[in-house]
Amino acid sequence: MKSATPKLLHEIAGVPLIGHVLATAGELDAAYTVSVVRHERDSVVEVIADHFPSSIIVDQDEVAGTGRAVEQALEGLPADFDGDVLVVSGDVPLLDAATLNGLIAEHRATGASATLLSALLDDPSGYGRIVRTTDGMLDRIVEHKDATDSELALNEINAGVYVFGLAELRDQLAQVTTANAQGEKYLTDVIGLLRRAGSDVAAVSVSEPWLVAGVNDRAQLSEAAAKLNALIVRGWQLAGVTVVDPATTWIDLTASFEPDVELLPGTQIKGATTVASGAKIGPDTTLVDCEVGENAVVKRTDATLSVIGAGASVGPFAYLRPNTVLDADGKIGTFVETKNSHIGPGSKVPHLSYIGDTEVGTGSNVGAGTITANYDGVNKHRTEVGSHVRTGSHNVFVAPVRIGDGAYTGAGTVVRKDVPAGALAINVAPQRNMAGWVEQNRPGSAAAAAASGAQTDDAQTARASGESGE
Repeated sequence: MKSATPKLLHEIAGVPLIGHVLATAGELDAAYTVSVVRHERDSVVEVIADHFPSSIIVDQDEVAGTGRAVEQALEGLPADFDGDVLVVSGDVPLLDAATLNGLIAEHRATGASATLLSALLDDPSGYGRIVRTTDGMLDRIVEHKDATDSELALNEINAGVYVFGLAELRDQLAQVTTANAQGEKYLTDVIGLLRRAGSDVAAVSVSEPWLVAGVNDRAQLSEAAAKLNALIVRGWQLAGVTVVDPATTWIDLTASFEPDVELLPGTQIKGATTVASGAKIGPDTTLVDCEVGENAVVKRTDATLSVIGAGASVGPFAYLRPNTVLDADGKIGTFVETKNSHIGPGSKVPHLSYIGDTEVGTGSNVGAGTITANYDGVNKHRTEVGSHVRTGSHNVFVAPVRIGDGAYTGAGTVVRKDVPAGALAINVAPQRNMAGWVEQNRPGSAAAAAASGAQTDDAQTARASGESGE
């Protein structure tokens, strides 16, 4: 992956690759689940514990290869275990429980010692090839780097998913060596050993190759993400959600919607976001771990850990930072940033404002260009705006400060102390006009010329009015 992040911890649909595999494992009702770890062991184990806390953790030693991984996994099982062993890879995130249950059922129905999944690929480069006998039976698996030219021409590949009988698997793993191009102990060698021992081995081809697609680089990661997203989007469409442009709409697995939600192009719904019926989201909107109420409208907005009430309106070009709560029928408008603030029912912050660490009551209107100055250089302080307050444009509220219910503030006011209920707060500074200032201080400028011309016109107009007796 050429990344500081371990491959298994790269995400698609908001879940690490290993999380997808563990979720599928959890649906199989296995007696035990064993996770074999090696590279970046501690960080991987931490994620495994989050997604599947009952998984048995086994550390692979310095002997490389999938065969060694499975050999040590068996050592992690209780001594009295005698069931079948299903082996899956941590970097195959799209494989589902239905396909695996089908594989297990086929294995048990045929009585084979081992049964594996295969797939037919147009480009099988990098995958181990399935080699069959002249009568079509599975003979062996050859890894790409060990394959001859004729074997490389085969397009049936080993998906790296197996079901084994426990006793046969133990016996044959003991015979596997590292005598190959990679110097690894291949699990695939068990298939050839079983065949030479006269045991039956079966291969079940999947209906869709993407089910067993592995992730080994960033390109394959994006391909898997796109496929999973297409499945998620289609699932929500069939559940009653309108997705105008599936190609530009991304939805995490953990997001949820009620019927009659509409998602417009360029929308990302991430994390545990929930959207109630009738809400319209987008275009060009990202919601992360948000809650959106019925019939709300959210357009061209970036919001994280925020609650948007029923019938509320947000955007365009709004930025809702964590712990923003907008109650029912409220509004956060154009070029407004909010943080750690609660805006009450029917209250509005329509334009060009920063509202941080603030409580706004019911039915208030915060004027355009308002700033809550919540930081004194050391600590954050709160601003309280009561109910049915009307604040003027270009106000600054220097926290901590409270504006009482029903109060008004004038345009351009800097509020440094509490405003009583029903009061009007203004900064008294009479306007002073200094006549002739531009011509005196900016002689020769375009402004001075314009001012001189306007004064001449005004004088002529005044004389003409006087001569006409007006």
